[in-house]
Amino acid sequence: MWALADCNSFFCSVEKAFHPGLRGKPVCVLSGNDGNIIALTPEAKKIGIKRGDPVFKVRDLISRHDVQLFSTNMTLYAAMSRRVTNMLRMRIHHVENYSIDESFCYLDGYERFYDIENFMREIVEKIRLWTEIPMSVGIAPSKTLAKIGSKFAKQYKGYRSVCMIDTEEKRRKALAAVELSDVWGIGRRTQKKLAYYGVQTPLAFADKSENWVRSRFTLPMIRTWKELNGVDCIDTTEVIAKQTICTSRSFGNMVTKLEDLKASVAHFAGACANKLRGQASLCRSITVFIATNRFREDLPQYNNILTHTLPIATADTLEITHTAIKILQELYRPGIYYKKSGVILGDISSEKAVAQNLFDHISNRSERHQLMHFIDNINQRYGAKTILLGIEGIGKQKWTAKCEQRTPNYLTDINEIMTIRI
Repeated sequence: MWALADCNSFFCSVEKAFHPGLRGKPVCVLSGNDGNIIALTPEAKKIGIKRGDPVFKVRDLISRHDVQLFSTNMTLYAAMSRRVTNMLRMRIHHVENYSIDESFCYLDGYERFYDIENFMREIVEKIRLWTEIPMSVGIAPSKTLAKIGSKFAKQYKGYRSVCMIDTEEKRRKALAAVELSDVWGIGRRTQKKLAYYGVQTPLAFADKSENWVRSRFTLPMIRTWKELNGVDCIDTTEVIAKQTICTSRSFGNMVTKLEDLKASVAHFAGACANKLRGQASLCRSITVFIATNRFREDLPQYNNILTHTLPIATADTLEITHTAIKILQELYRPGIYYKKSGVILGDISSEKAVAQNLFDHISNRSERHQLMHFIDNINQRYGAKTILLGIEGIGKQKWTAKCEQRTPNYLTDINEIMTIRI
């Protein structure tokens, strides 16, 4: 059996944990430049605010209902995520992190010693007491069914935070009660294809024969079909490894100088390379894009994008950043007010599958690999960007996102640790 432990409204719940006076009140978390709403509480949804809304369009609702706004603070959210994960691992031997707010827990064998539902409820309650983070848990023979169970646990209070799908009757009822869009692995294109064949519900798809599925779909959908029928066959390590990695951001202020753009692109390239190494992958293609503010019709508009393919796949920050800067220099046009830049890494493969090249222009690749490993360890221990490239610049810069309502890094920065006056 698998359990999916899913933190409810995670970003907002973290903010509320450090601001206890906000319990039961509408809260929203904003994008990196405080422009859009990226997360919100159920209370905020009830008054008409939606994920993705620009702040200026819902400003009236925000002031009328006293909605509390917070800038995104991924450092704080990641630190709290690690605490939640560590608490899960205190009771469960095998825990797989799927995302910042979701973890899969392998429960086979635990039924001999515990009532599984109550066992998970105890863990959920302890996490809530120790971190103030509410959680919903779905339990099922497969990860896809566990995800569906977590949706029910979140939606219906009667489950008391834990929904278990452990019988054929429960499985069929669950699949009949959800939409195809709610199923992990079924996107819009697949929904259209299923609709073409007259399949409108997850249950109808699960009831199809294996031969029918194999003749019409590729391996990922065959796995989804098996999972809906209670067969565990999805390896989350394969799912987590992304085919592209992108880091981009709108600037706090428009910039015109190439040096400012270089700093932003170097920062984003470094972040992408770090993510790449985090999933034990390499990339061969590097894409850089720059853009102006499309809402400023009084200014010249310019948007451009360019991709460069490397001869050898890499996860080296120095190599990726160097290439990204070269691309930027080709894209840059003087006299333009730029509002956004970004870096995309593509053609991603496992670091285990790297091929050697006799004509490699980097002679000390293995030493540089070790260097990246040491830098990652230091940054993980002492805080992100403890060690960075000089081209990124130090401190707040013109292009840096505003983040005017950011909660301090209470858990990771001694200079921002919470103090209480008595």
